[in-house]
Amino acid sequence: MDQKRPIGIFDSGMGGLTVMAAIRRRLPNESLVYLGDTARLPYGTKSAGTVTRYAAQAAGALGRFDIKLLVVACNTASAAALPTLRESLAPLPVIGVIEPGAAAAVAMVPGGPIGVIATEGTVKGGAYVRAIQALSPAIPVVQQAAPLFVGLAEEGLTHGVIADAVAHRYLEPLLATLPKPRGLVLGCTHFPVLKQTIAKVAGPDVVLIDSAETAAAAVEEVLSARGLCNRGPAAAPQFLATDAPGRFADLGEIFLGEPIDPGAVTLVDL
Repeated sequence: MDQKRPIGIFDSGMGGLTVMAAIRRRLPNESLVYLGDTARLPYGTKSAGTVTRYAAQAAGALGRFDIKLLVVACNTASAAALPTLRESLAPLPVIGVIEPGAAAAVAMVPGGPIGVIATEGTVKGGAYVRAIQALSPAIPVVQQAAPLFVGLAEEGLTHGVIADAVAHRYLEPLLATLPKPRGLVLGCTHFPVLKQTIAKVAGPDVVLIDSAETAAAAVEEVLSARGLCNRGPAAAPQFLATDAPGRFADLGEIFLGEPIDPGAVTLVDL
């Protein structure tokens, strides 16, 4: 039956596993297939045309699993490729991470101001600013690139002196903006593993908007609306990687929040 078909999720690497983890927490009965395009990461340094081509290839690989919904768990690919994927894959529902994050930010911090931390590519592209202001044009949005957060996440340095110092370096200028942002969008799928450190530095009066959690909420909403929620048990998660499956399993544990059996990661060629 349609309800038993898996959800497909892809990212350029391991960061999208935070989205997978959020979906598993919210929808424990859903079967999931994750593809990390580890041979070609990062997407943030590539042109929009190249990212769109890579995204279409990843979607095609996941399509072979007869997925019922596709999650683009990558901010760069969400900004560059979502319209193309939705058109080419229709009627398959396709969800990115930017639109749900922007909608949640506007709902949680009506009137703003809203801060966005993301990679340099996402900040320069301005996708979150456009998405937030498309919903509420008057909301002030300030951005801060936080590229070192990606390296900290992949090294597992999510707490402690180093993580605190980097968080202060990035967040203090952003939070010194007047008027001070009342909400902060974690605009990279790597950043949720640093959420506790970011919250500590940002302070209790700043609401954090976790793009992994908001994407998972959007998945639940779409499945419910289309009558596609699985009521039976989920199959074991499946993992695909385009390079170094052993490294994928080792680093992926940081983002998924639980060990990944290296034998469960299949090497694929897109």
